[in-house]
Amino acid sequence: MSPTEQALSARSAARALRASSTAERAQALQRLAAALIERQDELLAANAADVAEGQIAVAEGRMSPALAARLKLTPGKLATLAQGVRAIAAMPEPLGRVLAARELAEGLVLRQVSSPIGVLLVIFESRPDVLPQVAALALKSGNGLVLKGGKEATHSNRALHRVLVEAIAPLPAGCVELVETRTQIAELLELDQLIDLVIPRGSNSLVRHIQSSTRIPVLGHADGVCHVYVDAHADLDRALDIVLDSKCDYPAACNAMETLLVHRSVDPAPFVEALRRAGVTVHERPEDWHTEYSGLECALRVVDDMDHAIEHIHAYGSGHTEVIVTRDPVAAERFLEQVDSACVFHDCSSRFADGYRFGLGAEVGISTARVHARGPVGIEGLLTTRWILRGRGQRVAPFSSGEAAFTHRELEV
Repeated sequence: MSPTEQALSARSAARALRASSTAERAQALQRLAAALIERQDELLAANAADVAEGQIAVAEGRMSPALAARLKLTPGKLATLAQGVRAIAAMPEPLGRVLAARELAEGLVLRQVSSPIGVLLVIFESRPDVLPQVAALALKSGNGLVLKGGKEATHSNRALHRVLVEAIAPLPAGCVELVETRTQIAELLELDQLIDLVIPRGSNSLVRHIQSSTRIPVLGHADGVCHVYVDAHADLDRALDIVLDSKCDYPAACNAMETLLVHRSVDPAPFVEALRRAGVTVHERPEDWHTEYSGLECALRVVDDMDHAIEHIHAYGSGHTEVIVTRDPVAAERFLEQVDSACVFHDCSSRFADGYRFGLGAEVGISTARVHARGPVGIEGLLTTRWILRGRGQRVAPFSSGEAAFTHRELEV
């Protein structure tokens, strides 16, 4: 099929999906979760081909080690994916929820109800585990989905898509369409009458390119420049643990710490030593504080006080995730209130900024935008609303002439 035909297929399937029952969608997701485990040998074999090609690409300088690190699937990852899909299946029905109800006049009742956005185009790099996560969220929320994964994960994405389509039947296969080439993406980005939202997950250059190449609304983040600020009143053992986890747990992740800010009354030497022992290169005078290293590197800056730390975050951060480590509850609350990022934490790792860890089941991405959705985007971020009005033959003319009057009485939801 052409990209336009795939978008049309996703649009048609989305309407069928919206008409499906809660049980039908939940059962399809349970079958998908089971298939991820039952067919793991098939999935891991396909992934092994991508990993092997990725290692060659790294050796030849055609792929960064950070990108290659995101490729690998394991039995543990598949088990976690299955657990997340089951969690999504068990969530309350998100569609048709009445958010507001109002009597406009006698016998004329208006309700605002939750509704799918429509058709999503999700473009992602490297990580094949994104495919079942995003598909599960789209299916639960009644949205059609067109997916484009990176060429470095072609074998994995094909296998995962095949398993998914077979598992969700009898829901229409067009619920989740897979495209594989850049030329197909270029065509899809022109289809603003068929695609309702684009969600790019990947490098800064990918996100910037998508944002400049389409009239379709784009949701996502270009950078993950996350900070940990060690306050004057921090528990230093706790701070060391948080810093090491934030940087080293998964350095390629967008929620990994990229800059460590240390209050001038705190000796930075133990942090530098601990990071270096963990294999991290610490840049104490970087050329650019905006850098997202996506590997075992980070920047370090000694700041005069919290105001200086917040000023630095707002000047150089990407609005993703920021952490304060302190035993002072007043300082903690001020930091949480004043730092204008999607996720702001006290005394815990930046790596908690994740849809699965937030209890969303999974995430379609993390948004640093301030419109529609912010932070890890789960099912709620894939919904919009519709207005449903039920009447008894009322006309506007009597209200315009003053013969009839609005009551605008709020009703219980």
